[in-house]
Amino acid sequence: MGLRWTDINDIVIELDELYPEVEPKSVRFTDLMSWVLKLDDFEETEEHCGERILEAIQMAWIEDRE
Repeated sequence: MGLRWTDINDIVIELDELYPEVEPKSVRFTDLMSWVLKLDDFEETEEHCGERILEAIQMAWIEDRE
């Protein structure tokens, strides 16, 4: 079973592995959505995502880095 928008911690782990040089605080939501949609295990579509989900992913990524 693949990743879904609600699998925030797993998404953050994969993003951190793929983009170690990126500062999560500076990521635009459009880029973040694109990166998540491109993850190998990701199964959902853009239509199932909103600003709140992207904000939650970004905040979890920031917290993971601290």
